[in-house]
Amino acid sequence: MGSRDSRRRATSGLSRRRFVQTLGAGVVLGVAAPTLLAPVVSAAPASNAAAAAAGTLVIGLVAEPTSLDPGQLTDINSMKLLGAMYDTLVRFKPDSFDLAASLATSWDISSDLMLYTFKLRPGVKFHDGTDFNADAVKFTYDRLLDPNGPYADTGPFPFAPGYYGSIAETIVVDPLTVQFRLNRQDASLINAFTLNTGRIVSPQAVKTSRKNFAQNPVGTGPFKFVSWDHNVRITLTANPDYWDGAPALSQLIFRPLVDEQTRITEFLSGGVDVIFDVPPDNIGQVKGNPDAVFLEQPGPHVWWVTLNVQKPPFDNVLVRRAVNYAVNKDALTQDILKGTGTPSVGPIPPAIGWAYTDQVTQYNYDPDRAQELLKQSGVLMPINVTFWVTESGSGMQSPKTMGTAIQADLAAIGVNAQIQTFEWGAFLNKYGSGLADEASMAELSWMFDSGDPAHMLPNNLYGPACSPKGFNGGCYQNSNVDLLMNAALKINEREQRGAVYRQIQQIVADDAPWIFVDNQIQNAATSTRVSGLKLHPSFYMTYLNQLSAS
Repeated sequence: MGSRDSRRRATSGLSRRRFVQTLGAGVVLGVAAPTLLAPVVSAAPASNAAAAAAGTLVIGLVAEPTSLDPGQLTDINSMKLLGAMYDTLVRFKPDSFDLAASLATSWDISSDLMLYTFKLRPGVKFHDGTDFNADAVKFTYDRLLDPNGPYADTGPFPFAPGYYGSIAETIVVDPLTVQFRLNRQDASLINAFTLNTGRIVSPQAVKTSRKNFAQNPVGTGPFKFVSWDHNVRITLTANPDYWDGAPALSQLIFRPLVDEQTRITEFLSGGVDVIFDVPPDNIGQVKGNPDAVFLEQPGPHVWWVTLNVQKPPFDNVLVRRAVNYAVNKDALTQDILKGTGTPSVGPIPPAIGWAYTDQVTQYNYDPDRAQELLKQSGVLMPINVTFWVTESGSGMQSPKTMGTAIQADLAAIGVNAQIQTFEWGAFLNKYGSGLADEASMAELSWMFDSGDPAHMLPNNLYGPACSPKGFNGGCYQNSNVDLLMNAALKINEREQRGAVYRQIQQIVADDAPWIFVDNQIQNAATSTRVSGLKLHPSFYMTYLNQLSAS
C-alpha cells in the first residue's frame, strides 16, 4: 500500500495501473499468425516418454500463439509462454497481486505521481549475450510509445498506449537507474510494469531482426527461444545463467491444440504433460484420473453482455434491469460452465479484493420481476433485438452455448434476441467499431491481469471511450462515473482508491449497462510427474522456471 511521505520506496505492495484508450479487447485481439521465419523442428508431435528422458515438459495451449514479441500480444494464451523468455521490471508474488522485484530491485514514486524511478538488477544479460541496463529499458518503452520512432514499424503495439500512455519520457540516469516522467498523474502505472506488453526486449535483437523479431524473440528470461514450427510446436531451452536461478527443466515444448477434445485426449493419453482450460465437460474425467492433477484458481475475469444504451430498447434503464433479472446466472455457471465460473454482480471481479464490493444492486434470477419492469418501462412488447455472439475467444467461456442459453432466458420474458455469430477476430473488429445501429447486445469478457481496475474500466465504461475511440461498445456514459475514474488515478493510497472504485461499481450496477454474467475460475491439469505449477490470480503468470518433472 502507498505511503503519504514525500517519496515512497518499495519492493512490493504498491498501488496499481491504468488503461484508458486502446483499440482492442482486453482479453484478445485477432492478430494473424506471422509467416514462419525461425528455424523449425520436426513436425512429429513430441512423446512424453522421450520428453521425460531429456528433462523436457510438453505444454498444450488452447491456440497457436499470435506472436512472440511481447509488445504485439493481446491474448492470454500467448502470454502464458512469454514469462519463460522475458522478464518485466516488477512482477507479482506467486500467489497474489502484491508486487515484487524482478529486473528492477527497487523503485520510488514521487508524491505527486509524476515521476517513477527504478534501480535495476546488475549483471543480467539477454540471451544474445548483450547487457540488460537502463538503455535497454528506454529502448523497450520508446519502441512501444513513439509512433514515429525508428522501430515503430516492428509493431503494432495495440495495448501500449492504454497501459503506458501516461509516460511522457523515459530517462536514463545511469546504467542501472531509469526514470519515467509522466504527462499526467497515474497511480496505476506501477502495476502496468508487470504486464506482458512491457516485457524488456533485447535492443540488439530488435535492431537485427526488425519485424522478424516476433519470430526470433530475445529476452532475459529463464528459457531461451530455439524454434517455432507454426501450428505444431514452439521449443525453448533452459537459460543456465538466469538471474533468479537456473530452471530445473532442460527444455519446454508448447503445442497448440485448438480443438477441445483433441487437447483433452492428448493429455489423457500422455501426449502433453500440462494443459490449460480443461473443457467443463471433461473436468470430472480429469479429477477421476489417478495419473492427473487438477488445479484451479479464481482470477480477475469478468464475462458480460454489453447493452447498446444509445438506442431503444436499452436506452431505457428499466429494460436493462429487466434483462438482468431474466438471465439465470446460476444455471449458466453450473449447467454450462460446470462450476468453472461464479455469478457476477458488477464490473469488478472479487479477485481484485481491495477494489471490489458486493454491496450493490444485485440481479438474482427473477423472471416475474423482469416482466414487471418491462411493463413499467412502457416499451411495446415483444422486443426484437440483434445479439452478437463470438464462436470462440480466450476468456469467452463456451460463448455460443452461453449465448443460446441467454437467448432462451430472454425469450421467456418477451425479448427476442436474434443471434449473429462471428469468428473471434471479426467479432472484435465489429465490437471495436461499436454496436451503433447494428446490434443491441454483444458478448465480451476481460481480464484484470494487472490487478487494477484502472486498465479495464476506463476502456469499457468511460464515456469518452465510446467506440470507436475506445472499447465502450454500448456507449455507456455517466458523468459521475467518468469523474470518479479520473479521480482514482490521482490517489496515491490504495485503500482510498479502492473506495472510489466501490462507488463506481454501485453506480454501474444501478445503471445496468451490461448483463453481468460470471467471473471465471481458471483451471489447468498436469500429469503426476509434474511439480511446481501454480496458477496465478493474473491468469497469465505461470512461473515456468519453477517447474520440474520426475
